[in-house]
Amino acid sequence: MTARVLTARAAAVAGGALLALSPLTAQAAQVTPPTQSAPSAHTFQTPRTPQTPRPAQTAPVIAAKGASLVDGATGKSLFGKEADTARPIASTAKIMAASVVLDTKDVDLERKVPVKQEYRDFVTQHGSSTADLQTGDKLTVRQLLYAALLPSGADAAYALADTFGTGSTNDERTASFIAQMNQKAGELGLRHTKFDSFDGAGTDSSTPNELVELARHAMQNDTFRTVVKTKQYKGEAPAANGRTRYYTWNNTNQLLGSYDGVIGIKTGTTTPAGDCLVFAATRGDKTLYGTVLNSKDRYADAAKLLDHGFGTTKAKTLKLRALPANAQRD
Repeated sequence: MTARVLTARAAAVAGGALLALSPLTAQAAQVTPPTQSAPSAHTFQTPRTPQTPRPAQTAPVIAAKGASLVDGATGKSLFGKEADTARPIASTAKIMAASVVLDTKDVDLERKVPVKQEYRDFVTQHGSSTADLQTGDKLTVRQLLYAALLPSGADAAYALADTFGTGSTNDERTASFIAQMNQKAGELGLRHTKFDSFDGAGTDSSTPNELVELARHAMQNDTFRTVVKTKQYKGEAPAANGRTRYYTWNNTNQLLGSYDGVIGIKTGTTTPAGDCLVFAATRGDKTLYGTVLNSKDRYADAAKLLDHGFGTTKAKTLKLRALPANAQRD
């Protein structure tokens, strides 16, 4: 007890009244001369504890040459690194291929598509990732979307392009489909996004910001959202010999199931593009979309960006979901 408070208590006892001093009364005793009546309590304000300024959030350091992170609801940029520079995008181009199919008016997702030998030959010729579609099998359009987006099957992407393009030959139909992909890019205002293949094996290019916008568009479709959040798909199809073929496809996106809240979207890897990833995650009512292009550690980069957007520190303890030994890598 300070000397002033003791003086105040002594004065109160000397006046014939024993006062129970609250901190507020003690405060009054410090500022009010003993010869005057103390003001009423409401004339004093309780002192405020000084607030420590919150440190500014540090932008994450990532390995990718290009990257973008946006708020899914508003489109507001939360992070960018050469976000408007066009780069090769590898198999993330299949996001656009799927969008062209799903945006087709009255699309029949249960339509049966026969697998042609040309689809398998394409994979062999280009060394592409594959869904291992078997010649003569009949898969639905829905199944082909799983086959193109989970194991990143170039054979499945070819089947979709051949089915939804127009023309009298495979080449004409695939060229028509690629033209639709570029038309869709124009409709979405993606001025720096160009396609010359249906599977990302060409010189297809985009910017991190525009890939994020493409992803936001694609994720408005229920079927697309369902497909890209699936870790493993198992299905069956009529085989050419009249029997049933069973397919199992694993999602090449290892961030899915490894970082809490991730809901997709697509990997991509070629020598010119490096390792690429388009991703999305939801926590509560907040959804973030991001892209990393040409990264030496795409999953760590994506986790750091999501931490930045959500204000968490999960990237430090990230353990990637293991893929089966026979699964495709992309």
